[in-house]
Amino acid sequence: MARRCVLTGKRPNVANKVSHSNIKTKKRQLPNIQKKRIWYDEEQRFVTLRLSTRALRTLRKKGLAEFAREAGVDLSKA
Repeated sequence: MARRCVLTGKRPNVANKVSHSNIKTKKRQLPNIQKKRIWYDEEQRFVTLRLSTRALRTLRKKGLAEFAREAGVDLSKA
């Protein structure tokens, strides 16, 4: 399963690790993805989603139904 947020689309980033002697090697910066059970009020059930912590903060402000609608995610299949 990919390390990707369902609602925001955040995914790993590739960057350079730079040593003291300025040697550059590749490294991956992983997003903070959490698996959460969230109550979906429209269908009166829990939905399990893999979300970034930034998406969880936005979820508290907007609500699950509106956030999923903006992201184009169908929660009836989740």
